[in-house]
Amino acid sequence: MEAFVPATLAEALEIRAAQPEAVPIAGGTDLMVEVNARRLRPAAFLDLSRVAELQEWGRDDDRVFVGAGMTFARIERELLDFEPLAAAARSVASPQIRNRATIGGNLGTASPAGDSLPVLAAYDADVVVASAAGGERCVPLADFLVGPKRTSLAGDELIVGVEWTQVDGVGSFSKVGRRSAMVVAVASACLQAKDRRVRLALGSVAPTVVRASLAERFAERLDWSDPATLAEFGRLAASEVRPIDDLRGSADYRRHVVEVLARRALAKAAEARC
Repeated sequence: MEAFVPATLAEALEIRAAQPEAVPIAGGTDLMVEVNARRLRPAAFLDLSRVAELQEWGRDDDRVFVGAGMTFARIERELLDFEPLAAAARSVASPQIRNRATIGGNLGTASPAGDSLPVLAAYDADVVVASAAGGERCVPLADFLVGPKRTSLAGDELIVGVEWTQVDGVGSFSKVGRRSAMVVAVASACLQAKDRRVRLALGSVAPTVVRASLAERFAERLDWSDPATLAEFGRLAASEVRPIDDLRGSADYRRHVVEVLARRALAKAAEARC
């Protein structure tokens, strides 16, 4: 098995164009599971772990950029101003995994249970991708994630990072799994709220991450501290998901979890505004 180890993004993009059979790898925490189980036998790897441009993050006016190579351990430590994203990073597996797993890997794997994806959806984030021939382009997250473990990434493109407009207000991330550690989400939720505006994104309950638009519009009109409002907000959120039955939980259980997580998240936002 051949391995290409570029030192710069430009070099990585050139290799990507010339060697389309080379599978991109950074942390490898999902990919190597498939390789070790012999479900995937790539002819070559494109190792992105030494590309410095992919490991940077910063702000430009009100835009925030996080490179695809940022590990969840670094996000947990360095992006504390973005509490929902930091909370999602803290929830990823074990410290050892968080030291290797990257946000770009979460995007590229496109698992419906990817912990960072509901947060990025609530942020209205764009995925920054690039190719040697076409340069960079920004793809709205909803257009990038096209199905379970499927993206719109072209064969000669790499994920450079993710960016969003600075989100003010209060936010939270929560998830439920079958155990208290190393959890793969049965369902997850990120709520971001400012003034009367609410954004609610749900993970692991549909082929891709879901923005609960009915619940969002409903919450804009009413008192968030009212128990009836909270109950209806949770019910509407649960009505917008398309869960499946699997080893981690039934579709009915996932709907119930979404209802509870959404209700609690809105109640927490109401308390934070007081």
